[in-house]
This record gives sequence, structure tokens and C-alpha cells, in this order.
Amino acid sequence: MTASKNPVADASSSTSLTRLVEAPHVPAPDAAALRLREWLQAVDPRQAAAITGFLDDPLAGRLLIGIAEFSPYLFDLVRAEPSRLIRLLSCDPDVHFASVIEAAALAIRSASGEADVTCVLRRMKSEAALLIALCDIGGVWPVMRVTEALTELAVSAVRMALSYLLRQEVERGRLLPSDRDHPDENSGLFVLAMGKMGAGELNYSSDIDLIVFFDAEANSLAGGIEPQPFFARVTQALARLLQQRTGDGYVFRVDLRLRPDPASTQVAMSTAAALHYYEREGRTWERAAMIKARPCAGDIRAAEAMMADLAPFVWRKHLDFAALADVHDMKRQMQVYRGQNGIAVEGHNIKVGPGGIREIEFFAQTQQLIAGGRHAELRVRPTLDALDVLASSNWITNEAREELSAAYRFLRRVEHRLQMVADEQTHSLPEEAEAVERFAHFLGYPNRAAFARDLLGHLTIVQGHYAKLFEGDPTGTAKLPPVDYGAGPEDARLLDHLTTLGFKEPVVVAQTTAHWLAGEYRAFRAETTRNAFADFVPALIDGLAHAEEPDRAVVAFDRFLQALQRGGRLFSLLGQNRDLVALVALVLGAAPRLGDMLARQPQLMDGLIDPRFFGAMPDQRELSQRLAATLKDASSYEEFLDRLRLFGQESLFLIGTRILSGTVSAQQASTAFADVAEGIVNTVHRLVAERFAEQHGRIKGQETAIIAMGRLGSREMTASSDLDLILLYDFDPEQPDSDGARSLQGAHYFARFTQRLISAFTTRTNYGVLYEVDMRLRPSGRAGPLASHVASFAHYQEREAWTWEHMALTRARVISASSPAFGARIEAIIRDALTRPRERSSVAKDVADMRRAIAQEKGEKDFWDLKYAAGGLLDIDFVAHYLQLVHAAEHPEILDVSTSKVLDHAERLGVLPDGAADVLRPAARLYHDLTQILRLCVSDRFVPDTAGESLLRVMARAGDAPDFSSLAARVKETQAEVRRVFRSVVEGR
Repeated sequence: MTASKNPVADASSSTSLTRLVEAPHVPAPDAAALRLREWLQAVDPRQAAAITGFLDDPLAGRLLIGIAEFSPYLFDLVRAEPSRLIRLLSCDPDVHFASVIEAAALAIRSASGEADVTCVLRRMKSEAALLIALCDIGGVWPVMRVTEALTELAVSAVRMALSYLLRQEVERGRLLPSDRDHPDENSGLFVLAMGKMGAGELNYSSDIDLIVFFDAEANSLAGGIEPQPFFARVTQALARLLQQRTGDGYVFRVDLRLRPDPASTQVAMSTAAALHYYEREGRTWERAAMIKARPCAGDIRAAEAMMADLAPFVWRKHLDFAALADVHDMKRQMQVYRGQNGIAVEGHNIKVGPGGIREIEFFAQTQQLIAGGRHAELRVRPTLDALDVLASSNWITNEAREELSAAYRFLRRVEHRLQMVADEQTHSLPEEAEAVERFAHFLGYPNRAAFARDLLGHLTIVQGHYAKLFEGDPTGTAKLPPVDYGAGPEDARLLDHLTTLGFKEPVVVAQTTAHWLAGEYRAFRAETTRNAFADFVPALIDGLAHAEEPDRAVVAFDRFLQALQRGGRLFSLLGQNRDLVALVALVLGAAPRLGDMLARQPQLMDGLIDPRFFGAMPDQRELSQRLAATLKDASSYEEFLDRLRLFGQESLFLIGTRILSGTVSAQQASTAFADVAEGIVNTVHRLVAERFAEQHGRIKGQETAIIAMGRLGSREMTASSDLDLILLYDFDPEQPDSDGARSLQGAHYFARFTQRLISAFTTRTNYGVLYEVDMRLRPSGRAGPLASHVASFAHYQEREAWTWEHMALTRARVISASSPAFGARIEAIIRDALTRPRERSSVAKDVADMRRAIAQEKGEKDFWDLKYAAGGLLDIDFVAHYLQLVHAAEHPEILDVSTSKVLDHAERLGVLPDGAADVLRPAARLYHDLTQILRLCVSDRFVPDTAGESLLRVMARAGDAPDFSSLAARVKETQAEVRRVFRSVVEGR
């Protein structure tokens, strides 16, 4: 591809424009080009002429049209300041990038106050962000130059912000520096950049991971100033200055949770306390994290001294085979959690999914960790540098280095383009093939197929290298000869073998296996089953040894065997698939509820060996086909109810296992649970209507419909969600009697019909209850009739409903109707009720009063009560309800049953404060991710101190946190931010 010629720039031959080599592929550019030209009509004519010149250039035109077509975030940056676009395309990008940072530093040094600093930092970020994006999309800079520039921008922002804050403390007389112009020197306070920032590899919309330490012995503070609260306050101000949203945007989101025990330590920590922690309690993942740590701001001399003190913790003198066992555990957890058959295109997470970025980083870091103590050349931060050194030192082959490096560059480029769409820290490809095709065009591919070919090629190569990492047993000892698992703990060879496999309590495991082989459990009554199990035990023990926590997995499997009714076929299935044993061990250890289901219904295992299990989640059509196949040939109503329940349990089990294994997102699981429930409701509605008509006949003109409310309505269901339903009906008032042998009249007919419908869901059969049904959201609640006439429903919503009832109505949707016309009629009634004009202050008062009333009834102090906690899920839901009720009259397009989509609409319409959506959206995702886990694994209140270690690990990974303490800190911080937004939006504070 030849370079483009610049029609408007000066004579310089090294501008962004002249260095363009690629651009997005826009198959139908007319709409995007029209948007650009409509915008240009409102721009200063001279600027418009310059930009039109860019559009006439083949590559620059495609670049700008591609931004208008595929990236709302970048197009907003372009439109916000036309002169900036001209400047960036006409400059030498390397020179201009350095000058942007230099100019910001000078402006901050002369700033009159924090407001000016806030503005300067954000304008620096916007200028640099657009320049970096243009250089990335246009191929001006290679991808690792892009990550380097992003990192330089972040480091500069942190340095500028911290220097300003320390100068302010000097002015207040609290800090007494040796050099007033450089108050950070000898201050004792310093910032370590961690993760990708430490390695110089930031992604486009990355958070920045920082750890802030201070040397309490530094003599920089005025008399009477305590170091801990002082430096913690400075750190909080630093985070606020960088991440607070204003009309100019934000600089970087700051994550301070990689510090030791973040749930119980302050945001700035003394070096003495930190070193004591690392020496006594530091874990392997924290050692791995410190490989990339880099001093970036503050007292650099103190930071380098701290890094030297940490070196013995990170880099062990001898080949670190103790850490090797931990590495096996970490690798095992990643394999079990994310599944190993999950390479895909649609919905694939290119960071943590199989074959993704994290596997490449893990591949390099773990080998650095094992050997870096003796081989100092391995102590490098960037991933590609690490691969180069590993290859030159013969730790890996040159082929592995080349293939992994190519994959890393490719995946980082994909990652950047994903994040450029909306400036979100996302790593997942779109769920739909059509959306992936559109993304492929943004990346410059002609179609999805070409992109998928490259993507799958790289993912497969990475997964192949990753699978070979540290093959063999952790201690380097060859497996012992076959052993007698029934010999008990007296057999030394058995104990040695179990220890070699990685069990930490081999005596207990040996006792358990001996008990199993004695055949005393109910499942072993048949001799054929006992024999099958004896053949299976070696594979079982090997599989359990590959679980996250092998010893706990044995205990969980023992509990499962005690409850198992019959097991011959189950043992055969498990015996043929070790990975399946590890997956079942994860389920049994973290979610006893699912384990109990499997013990009662071993046939649920069939779904786990279905090749489709780790593929895309079934859509409504496929679920309907599966449900129809399940119900086919049911010979009686009772058998029909049993099969329905079995279908529901199998679906819950399979979706739940996908959640625990990390192979579906919370949103995918929520939708899947809702699709299953909706299909079942449709089926039950139809069958009950038919059976009821056989007994009581029909009424002329009768219609019935079921409205889904609550979590089913919003498609945000969990494993334990009830069904919140409303049943509406209509009939010919001139002929209200049914025509059956046992005739019923009008309202009485539909009340009895509704009772029958509820009974179909709630009656306990041999397979339990299908769903609990809650109909309290019907007009007048418990005081009203079970079923409502459609005209009465419309009148009630128009004249009598309270604000809280209309809040609930924002999630209402018809999921089953006797005719499409009747369903559409009800949807129109709902829309009319929601789009009527309302007084903002009155709605705000009602919403705030409702939130306070719920807090008094349910409490809001337990931060692990993710729904009711102050700043929890309910706050986000109430913000979405409030926005719809007060703005739907003027902006009906804000309406949606999905909270996340309401927030998207509200942000686009400009009815949310700056930055509010960027707080609420990730908070909602975090809460839903964790809620899905908790609803699967905990039947009562979640208490971390009594929860199993398996559950805590699963939760930490679901929250993308390195450990549970970091997750707890993130939840607390998130709730504080959400409550702040709630008060701002609803209470006007």
C-alpha cells in the first residue's frame, strides 16, 4: 500500500498524513461521509476546507470516514475541536506528542489552582488520545510504539498531578522539601506503576495500576504531621485529580488495589509495613506482579531503594521449584476457570480467553519468575523483551518467540481497536456475527472471514505453546508405578504417589479412597458399578489433582458420592475425560447446590460432554427446539410437568457450570436464564390454556397475555430468580360465560385459569419446583385480583399507580400472548404510561423516599449484599428508573428494559452528568458478575469468613481481581462511587 500525499500540510515530509499506510474498510461509506459533511457545514470555512482536503486524500478520507462510521468516541473528539484534527494530521506525530506533554507540564507549573490543573491534564489526554488513535489506525506507528506512547502519557500525567499536589502541601506548610521547585525529591512518597503501565505496554482505554508507598523515616513533613493520614490523603487527591470526570473528560482511571491486602490497608502504605507483608505473606502472583513494577513518580530514590529491598522477594537465588508448584496451580486455575475448548470469534475475550494476551504474558512471566533469580538477564519488564531474552537464553525456541510475539502484537492491535469504539476497557469481541463483521471492517479487514482466519490462527498457536508450559509433574519426579488406591494411609508408596500428584494431605486422601473402594455408599450397590468405579479411580484421582484445590476437591467429591443414587454410566463418562473431572470438581467445591442436583440427576452430565457446551450460548429459537424435543411424546400432564422441570434443572446446571468455569459473561448468563424461563412460560401458558379449555370451554373473544416484570422482564435473571409475572385478559363483555361443560363467568374464569397457571410452575413433583412465582406487582398488589382485565390495567396505570409501580413498569415486557395483536396492545399501554409528562422534583422525591424505605427495611451496611448495599445494584436500577420516568415524555428512545441500555441512551441524550455512565456501567457489570456466582453458590447471606476458599477464588476471578482482598476493596470503592452518582442524579446533591 503506497503512502498518501498531503494536500494541505506544509512542506514537511514527515507528517501523520504522509505516513499513513492503512485505514478502515468501509463497504458503504455514504452515510458516514454524509455525517462528516453535515458536521463540516457548521465548521469555520477555512477549517472545513482543510478537512475537506483530507477527505479527498484516499487514505486520509478512509481513515476519517472509518472513524465516523465505527468509533463514536473518536468522532466526538474530532468534532469537539476541528483545529485539533488539522493540527494532528499536519504534524510530525513523534515531535508533537512530546510537545503536548511538555506544554502541559509547563502549564501546570504556572496553574493558578486545581481547576486549571484539572483542565490542562484532560486537554493533554484528549489531544494525545486522538493523535495516538490516528497513528494506530493509520499504521503510522507500530502497535508497541502505540503502547509506549500511552504509557508515557500516563506516567507524565501521574508525575504532573503528584508534583502539583505536593507543591500545594508546601504552600500550606505541611511539607518541608529540600528543594521547593522539586517537592517530590526526598519526600519519601513514591508511586510504582504496575502491570502494563510498569512494562510500558498500556492499552488504549486502560486503567492504570498504581501502588503508593512512603518512607515514614523521611524528614520531609512539618512537625505534628502524621505520615500515614497525610500521604493517604495526597494519594486520594491524586486518584481524584486523574479520574474524576468533568466536561473535558478524564485522564486515567486509577486502580490502587494491587497493594498488600487492599481490603484492610490504606491507599498509601509505609515501606516498612509493605516489606513485612511481602516477607511474611507475599504470594506467588504478587511476585509475578512485581516483575513489571516500575518507579514512575514521587521520590524516585526512595522507590529504587524499595525495589532493591523487594528484589530478594521477587527474584530467588536458586531455581525456584517451590514457585513451580504455585505456577502449576495458577495455570490449572486458568484452565479450569476459562475452559480449554473455548477458542471462538463471536464473544471471545482476547485478554483472558484461551489463546489470549494473558496466556502469552503468563508464559513469559512464570519462566522469568522461576529462573530470574539466577539469570539476571531475564529481569525485564516488557513481554516481548522477555520472550526475546528467553529465546536468546535457550529457555524457549526461536519459533516459540516468533509465533508468540506475532500473536501478541496482533492481539494488542485488536484490543486497542475494540477499546477505541467507545473508550471502554473491554476485551471481548461482539456477540453477533454481524457486529464482528463491522468490527473487522474497523480493523481494516474486508470481511469477518478474513479477520476470523487470522484471529483463530493466532489464538490456536498461543494455546498450543501455553498448553506445553511446564508439562509434567510439578516436582520433576516421574510418576510412580501403579498403586493400590484401596491400601489406605499405611501404604507409603500410595502416600508418595499422592504427594507427587500435588495433594497436601495425602493421608486424608488415602483414607477417603480406601473408603470409596470398600463399596459402602448407596451408588455402589451393584457389582458392575463397583467394578466400573474401581477402574475409574486412577483417572479420578488424576483429574481431582488437576482441580484448583485438589484436597478440597476430594472432600467435595466424597460428599457427592454419598448423595449419588446411581453412578455406573457417570463413572464411565468421567473416566474418559480428565478435564471433565476437574470441571466437576470446580462445581462440587464452589457450588454445592449444583453438586446436589448432579447427585440426584446424574444424566445432567450429558450436557457437559456435548461438543456444544463450550460454544455459543443457545438462542431462544434453539432453546425452543430443545424444549419441544424434551416434551415430545409426554404421555400425561404429570409427565409433562416432570419433563419441564428436568429441562429447567438441566439448563440451570449447564448455565451455572458455564458461569463457574468463566466461559460465559454475566450478561450472557442472565440472558440465557431469561430465555429458558421465557420458553418455559410460553409452553406452560399454551398447555394450561388448552387443558383449561377442555374442562371449562372458552369465552367469546378471549385473550390472555403474560407480562414479565423484575429480573425476567429486564433479562437479568440469576440461578435463583423468581418469576415476577402479571396476567392480563380480555373477552367479549356481551357474552361473558365460557362454553364448556363446567362453565365459568368472566373474571372468575381468568382467576381460576391464573391459579392453574401458577400451580403448573410451583407444584412440587419428583423433580422439584419449576419456579417460584411472584404476582405482587399486579395492579393493587395482594389486594387486587390475580388476573386483571386489560382495560382495568390501562386505567390503573393512567390514574392510580404509584411512582414505584411505574418504576417497576420500566422493566415490563409481554413474553407470551394468545395473539400478537393483544400483545402489541399491552405494549402500547405500557409505553403510554411511561411516556406521559411527569414533574421531575416529585419523581425524584418518590425515588429517594423509596430507596430510604428499602434501606430501613433491608439494611444497606453489608457491602457484600450487592443488591441492597448503599451504592449497590438497587441504586443503579433506581437511577435508570428515574431517568426513564422524567425524560421519556421528551425522549421516548430512552426506554428499555435493560439497565445498561438505559444508561447508554441517557448518556447519548445528555441527561446524565459527565462521567456518571462510566461509573454506573462497569459497576453494574461487576455486581452482575458477582451476583451470578453468589446466587449459584450461596443460599443465604454471603459471609466471606465462612465461605470456602474455592468460592472466594471464583469470585476474585469473576471480578478480574488478583485475590479476594483486592476484590473486596474494588467493591467498596465502586459502591462509594455509585452512591455519589445516585445522590447527584436523584437527590441533586
